[in-house]
Amino acid sequence: MSAPRLSVDRERCIGAGMCAMTAPDVFDQDPDDGLVLLLHAEPPAAHRAAARMAAGVCPSGAITLHEPEPDDRM
Repeated sequence: MSAPRLSVDRERCIGAGMCAMTAPDVFDQDPDDGLVLLLHAEPPAAHRAAARMAAGVCPSGAITLHEPEPDDRM
C-alpha cells in the first residue's frame, strides 16, 4: 500500500498557520505572503497523524489528504 499524499491550494489558503503549528515537519508558511508551503507531499510515517490533523483543522480547507486505495491483490 502506498503512503497518503497531501496537496494544498494556495489560492484558498487564508494564512491562519494552523497547518504549520500542527505539523511543522510537513507544512510551513511563506515568509512573503504567509500562505501555506507544503514541505512533504508524502509525509513520513512519523508525521502522518499530524498531517491528517492539520488537514482537518485548516479553516479554509486548503489542504487535501489523498488516501491510497486499498490493495485488492490478496
